[in-house]
Amino acid sequence: MSLPPRQTSGLAITSLISGILGWTLVPFIGSVVAIVTGHLARGEVRRAPDRLEGDGLALAGLILGYAMLALSLVGLVVLFAFFGGLVWLGFNS
Repeated sequence: MSLPPRQTSGLAITSLISGILGWTLVPFIGSVVAIVTGHLARGEVRRAPDRLEGDGLALAGLILGYAMLALSLVGLVVLFAFFGGLVWLGFNS
């Protein structure tokens, strides 16, 4: 008897698409959605490995989401350091 085909998790697909959107159209919101749905999808796939697949898609979404958040955080630190330095130079001259 053959097993029914496994379905791809909708949350995993959502995570990957949101991760891609996080790098293009909606940087912060897309990244957060990718991280949340990626974790949910990985849990869903692990609970029902005979019915669902898509762990790789969820992992890709997680990587894209976390990478964009880390890059955004570094960018904000650099931005504040740059403008903070300009303000500091303005007051000390």
